[in-house]
Amino acid sequence: MPEFRPVKPGDTIGVAAPSARFESGRFEKGVARLENLGFKVHVPEGVFEKKRYLAGEDPLRARILNDLFKAPDIKGIIAARGGFGSMRMLEYLDWKSIQAHPKPVIGFSDVTALLNSLIQRAGLAGIHGPNLVSLADASSQTLSSFVRALSNQPLDIELEQGICLAPGRAGGILKGGNLATLVHMIGTPYPPDFSGAVLFLEDTGEPAYKIDRMLSQMRLAGLFKGIRALVAGSFADCRNSEYIPEIFSEIFEPCNIPVLMGLKSGHGPCNLSLVMGRKVEVDASARTIRWE
Repeated sequence: MPEFRPVKPGDTIGVAAPSARFESGRFEKGVARLENLGFKVHVPEGVFEKKRYLAGEDPLRARILNDLFKAPDIKGIIAARGGFGSMRMLEYLDWKSIQAHPKPVIGFSDVTALLNSLIQRAGLAGIHGPNLVSLADASSQTLSSFVRALSNQPLDIELEQGICLAPGRAGGILKGGNLATLVHMIGTPYPPDFSGAVLFLEDTGEPAYKIDRMLSQMRLAGLFKGIRALVAGSFADCRNSEYIPEIFSEIFEPCNIPVLMGLKSGHGPCNLSLVMGRKVEVDASARTIRWE
């Protein structure tokens, strides 16, 4: 898998808008936060376009992303926000060009569709981490993890308050992200492939029965065959959240894999950055995640 070069303070990060339109005030605060961290920021023309709830027409959003990959002075790409829209523009991306110009894309939530497609279509690792607008009020722990992931520093995580639902240790390529987004990719030309993967899942605002329904659909569609381990992140603002551990235990028990809950990544107050598309080892009993 092509490795992206470390992105360090002084390098230029380009802003893409693969998903929803965004509020200009939070966008500007996110840009300022990146600059305060020492990065230069490139905001392409067209990022502020609007179509309904989207950040412009699908071909435009894809062209901006294609151009950022081609630009030699852009060392990393951050998504403006999530919402909805990434999967709509996948068919307009230049996958051969993207593969020839590996650089990290950073984002989460709806950007899950893009991150997993980059892994599967271009063999390119990416970073499940803050979108630009969420940097505006990101915690110090979120920012520190963001910088470490970009610069290829060690990302080993110990889940101090993690919950081991099924013990054991296993390794595989880290894939996944937002549960609802992944479910909506089933049946498209860009279906998730988790064979041999350590699967990471998170979501927000979904009641427990919907989480159960989405996981059941994925299981019945065969998406969990061959996965090596399961790590659950934040499930913020989810009604009847006390049921979620039991749901995960039931769904993944037939897989006979380690299952670990409580990773502070996703829509919660802390959003730790995770390098996706690289091999990790999960020790559910010790509640640790280590990147090779």
